[in-house]
Formats: sequence, structure tokens, C-alpha cells
Amino acid sequence: MSRGTVATMAAVLLAVTGCMTDGTARGHDDGTRAPRPGPATGTSQMRGITLPSWSRTDYDSPAAGRYLRDIRATGARWVTFTPTWYQKRRTDTALHRTEETARDTSLRRIVRRAHSAGLKVMLKPHVDLPGDADRAEIRPRDRDAWFGTYRRFITHYADLAADTGVEQFAVGTELAGVSGDHARWTRVIKAVRDHYDGPLTYAANYDEYEGIPFWKELDLIGIDAYWPLSATATHDTARLRRAWEPIRKELAAYARREDRRILFTEAGYVSQQGATTAPYAWDISRRTGNAEQAAAYRALLESFTGRRWWAGVCWWMWDDWPDSGETPAELAYTPHGKPAEEVLRKKWGGR
Repeated sequence: MSRGTVATMAAVLLAVTGCMTDGTARGHDDGTRAPRPGPATGTSQMRGITLPSWSRTDYDSPAAGRYLRDIRATGARWVTFTPTWYQKRRTDTALHRTEETARDTSLRRIVRRAHSAGLKVMLKPHVDLPGDADRAEIRPRDRDAWFGTYRRFITHYADLAADTGVEQFAVGTELAGVSGDHARWTRVIKAVRDHYDGPLTYAANYDEYEGIPFWKELDLIGIDAYWPLSATATHDTARLRRAWEPIRKELAAYARREDRRILFTEAGYVSQQGATTAPYAWDISRRTGNAEQAAAYRALLESFTGRRWWAGVCWWMWDDWPDSGETPAELAYTPHGKPAEEVLRKKWGGR
């Protein structure tokens, strides 16, 4: 999720969900057969939490070790890192680092620290636009030039992932403006596989995934699961589970058709009243909604855990770095120190 993505989507949609666990999935599967396990998927389900970066030095922060220990204590077994490059305009063909791009040295260091803390790593490089612009609006005027630049960007991080022993890699995130281009993405994925041997996914937004033509080139279907679940604020877990039922059935059928398991590459809820009406939005209200956030966490895990076609979830997100948060912690996506963290500990067996 980008800061710009949530702002744009909130305006449009407000009127209207570890990465893999190390355990074995249980047998119920919505009446569908489980897709063929890929070479690196098996039957495990991810228990993960994202730790994004917003500056060159975030991953060097003195808080990094504490954050990783706290993530591990929830019962999580995976952590996702998100180095981000930018392009100035949606039609541009050039990508570049900024002061908000994590340095390679700090990214390598945080991967080592995560492994030392007993966490597996998914690397999920992002491309963003400035300010509140939505990366889904990227539509380069010269696609060949843009994809050439993108290929250099993504293989740079594929090399870093290979060098540091990263266990899983995302080839893209929420690039709906270009994600329908089968031929060019196939070339991108082939280039990544030439640099990195681990399992691959792409993180499609929840309203994008059905338009992705290249799932069979990847090991997992990735979905950023920000489906609205209610028209009004609620902390009724049973009501939220009922809202997931038709979505879950659609996803089970889609996993069967594509013969791939589905990973929620992102899912999350702010601790604000109304969070379940627009999970993609940072700024739903100024009233805390800890009970609603916790109910949403509980409903998602109870709806999907153990489904053989489901490869797990990587929650968005752990704490913002000191002095970098745009939203006060008590209203933000983080479950840290809130009832949602206790939900994770109970469901994931954390300390």
C-alpha cells in the first residue's frame, strides 16, 4: 500500500482483507480441491507482518531490533520489507531513488537482523508517485522504455534478495495501469528468475487481481486484501465473517482455476471507527476504533486459516519509525499495543 493509494481510493470507494506459517494447513477448502502446490508453496501458510520504510535510514534505526523482536513475539514467522523508488509523473518512463528510498546497505542489514531474530523475509519492492498520487495510475507514454527501466529496478532487488538469502520475492505491487501487459511482464518475471531462485508473487490490489494475465508464470497469487466489509462501523466479528463468505468462495474458485494458492500480500485495518468500511484508507475518522480493528483481524484469520488454497497473510503494518508517522499511532494501521496484537498472539501462538 502506498500513502497516495489509500488517499485516492478512499475518495472513490468510501461510498460502497504470517505471509506463510510454518505449520500445516487443515483440510477444509470451501468444497474445492486445493491447487497444485508449487515448488515452494506446499501446504504451509504465512504468518507475516510488513515493516515498511519511508526514508534512506529507517532500517538502520535503533528501533529496528526491538521492532523485529516484537513482530516475532506475536507469533509471526515472516516479515516483509518494502524499498521504494519513484517516478515524477504517471506517464514518465524513468524510475529513481529519493531520500525516501531505503539504502541497500540498510536493507541488507535489516534482512540479516530479521534472520537472526528467527524471521523469514519477503522482499516487496514498490514504485510510487509523489504525494497523494496512486501508483495504479502509472501509464507510461513509452511502455517499452518503462518496462526496460522497471526490469533494471526489479532485478537489482532480485540480486539483493539472492545475496541475502531472502525467502520470497514480489515482482511488483498494485501497478494496475500496466499489469495487464502479459508479454512484457513475462519478460520481467523471466529476468527476475535469472537473478533469484526463490518463490515469486505479484501483489495485486483486491480490485485488480482478476485482470492479471501472468499468474501461471509465478508461484503464488498475491492479493492486497482491502475489501470493504461493512457499510457502517462494526466490531461484530460474526458480521465480518459473514461479509468474507462470498469473497472467500470467489477466491477459492479463482485459486482452482489458476492452479495457484493465494497469499494476502497485504491486509490491514486502521484502529479508527469505520475501519472495516474502507480498509485501504488511513483517514476514516479521528475516533479510535481498537475493538473494530481487533474484530477485523479476528474475522480474517477465522475465515481463511486452514483453507488449503490460502497461503497466509502479511499484515500491513507494524509501527511507523520514530518521528516518521503521518498518523498518530493510536489511529494507525499498527496493531502494536492494541487488542489486535492480542488477537495475533492468540491465533498465532505468540508469547
